[in-house]
Amino acid sequence: MLPDHRLVRPAADPVIVALTVNGEPARMTVETRTSLADALRDELGLTGTHVACEQGVCGACTVEVDGEAVRACLLLAVQAEGAEVRTVEGLAAPDEPLHPIQQAFTDHHALQCGFCTPGLLMTAHRLLTERRGLDEHEVRTVVSGHLCRCTGYQGIVDAILHADRAWERPDAPAAPTPPEEGP
Repeated sequence: MLPDHRLVRPAADPVIVALTVNGEPARMTVETRTSLADALRDELGLTGTHVACEQGVCGACTVEVDGEAVRACLLLAVQAEGAEVRTVEGLAAPDEPLHPIQQAFTDHHALQCGFCTPGLLMTAHRLLTERRGLDEHEVRTVVSGHLCRCTGYQGIVDAILHADRAWERPDAPAAPTPPEEGP
């Protein structure tokens, strides 16, 4: 058996990570092995990013990094150096009305326990920022990467389809126009 002192690995020196979170500059001091999810929660107090499986399977920790939806449990905080990060807290400030996607989730009962909701909201935000005119199959395909044990997904799908129609986004591509029917 090894002596006890050889079983304990020394901690790495912490590093400073500078990035932009929800439009604001941020600096975090983290160990190199700290996930972005843990750093957002522990260093910046942004607890809307939920940590569940820690293997990238459930989607609860989804955030946007440089415009892409990513699993924050799989990304090290040091890998986000210089990045633009948006968390669920960045969709609407506490003193503002809900973001249209958040409102659609409320209106369509797309949440129950709420644990998966932040990740689903961030995935829906990214999807609806990129394209419009979605059909139910497309939405189901995108949300299939999220685990929700409460809702059965229909409310989630309905909410995303509603937000697709209701969210006015001047920078988003226009929804496809249905073909005109002939006489």
